[in-house]
Amino acid sequence: MNSYLQQGKERLHLVIHAAGRLFLMLKHLLREQFNKNIHTRILFTNMITFVFGLIALTMFSGYVVKQIAYDQVQQDLLRKAKRVNFALLQQNDQAWGVPPAGQTNDQAQGRQQMLQFLADIFDTRITVFDRQRNILDTSAQQEVVPGNQVDAKFVKLLNKGETAIARAVDQETGQIIFVVVVPMGNNDNKDVIENGILLETNPVNLNHALNKMRLYLVIGGMAILVIFMFISAYLALSISRPISHLATTVAEFNRGNYVLSAGERPPEEIKALAGQLSHLAVRLREMHAESRRMEEEKAQLFAEISHELRTPLTAVQGFVEAIRDGMVQDEALLNRYLDTIYTQTIHIARLVDDILVLSRLESGNVTVEKLPMDLITLAQGVVTSMEAMAGSKNTAILFEKKTENAVVLGDVDRMEQIIRNLLKNAVRATENGTVRVGVEVHQGEVVLTIEDDGIGIAPEDLPHIWDRFYQVKNRRGGYLQEKGSGLGLVIVKKLVQLQGGSIDVTSQLGKGTTFNINFPSYNRKY
Repeated sequence: MNSYLQQGKERLHLVIHAAGRLFLMLKHLLREQFNKNIHTRILFTNMITFVFGLIALTMFSGYVVKQIAYDQVQQDLLRKAKRVNFALLQQNDQAWGVPPAGQTNDQAQGRQQMLQFLADIFDTRITVFDRQRNILDTSAQQEVVPGNQVDAKFVKLLNKGETAIARAVDQETGQIIFVVVVPMGNNDNKDVIENGILLETNPVNLNHALNKMRLYLVIGGMAILVIFMFISAYLALSISRPISHLATTVAEFNRGNYVLSAGERPPEEIKALAGQLSHLAVRLREMHAESRRMEEEKAQLFAEISHELRTPLTAVQGFVEAIRDGMVQDEALLNRYLDTIYTQTIHIARLVDDILVLSRLESGNVTVEKLPMDLITLAQGVVTSMEAMAGSKNTAILFEKKTENAVVLGDVDRMEQIIRNLLKNAVRATENGTVRVGVEVHQGEVVLTIEDDGIGIAPEDLPHIWDRFYQVKNRRGGYLQEKGSGLGLVIVKKLVQLQGGSIDVTSQLGKGTTFNINFPSYNRKY
């Protein structure tokens, strides 16, 4: 016996274990399918929602219909009770208050037949009882035995003197029974009421109707579920297809194709997403073009830097090798070689400094602190500091103040660097001449003018003076203009733009050059 129990436990354990594994596998499969794509997720979600909704609707509708039907049964039973009471009161020849022991056979049979007749008409079971719970008469096919009693709660309802309804459960069938208690007689005088009428009914047909209703709901719900599945599948495909098409189109980004297409007649949301991705594609195309341009400029810059550094380094290397090999014995020639080496190293240092400054400007690492400043005072200070350099070229620098208020927003150090670079270029291009610096206000802008009467710039060179490492090769009377780094004007222009200004130039070969720098005027308000 114990061995059989042990085997039974082991088999039960194996079945439970297998059922658990099957449940986990099914759960994993459903979760995998649910998270597979938008199509399956929408389909699963709609089906589960519909099934649970159908179950809830079936339960709720069954409850509501049952309550409505029960109320209808109770109201109908009340009407039947009143009619039974009226019919019994019309039987003047029947003594309803006499106990069964005090009745003759004819009286008992007559009352039994009357109650059976009314019970058949109203499809109920009728019982007449008194205040002591004793059953006086009944429509049931049974003999009334002295001592038969009704439930005490029905007597309590009778004592209230009003018609009342109660529900009970049949002990044999377990079905609900509706019971109505009616005081027998005229309800206007509650003191003279001695007996009560008890009507019982079992709504068997009602339960059958409710079961049929649930069955019809389930069948109809399954049919609707099939239709709902097709609709959900169509909606899911209509949503997932444009997204899949859009994803395929976005994948073309990796191949350099930045043209997006959302397919034919996409939803508004997909169309909006495609529009945003189109803007992103345009931005990526611009960034790609900008990156390519920057790579080309970087390669060109490295080539230009290499070219600009190679020339002075080659000269320095040649002179150094000549001195090291002892080829220069004359002291005057040696000093000239050393001066050339020194000049070239100064040029290399200036070139490196300008390259670093330009690199910082182009990368955006230069910060400009814009504060109100008087451009007249600043320009006068720079002019005074440059007079010695101009004097070595027998050149005069004249400052012309054409306004009393020339306040602008800018960085003092950067503004001084702009004026100093332009004055230095003007002095280098001018010998035995004049450089004029003027400040005036024109149409709400402060205009700084630096004008010289030097060698000027040829028309074919003028558009290129803002290019990196561009050298203007001008000669005048055997005088070769002092060589610069070719970055000074590029730095000046970027510093001007960084401070919200603009710069332009006019020049004539052999007559001079004029630079005009415009800054927005700053009006102080007190």
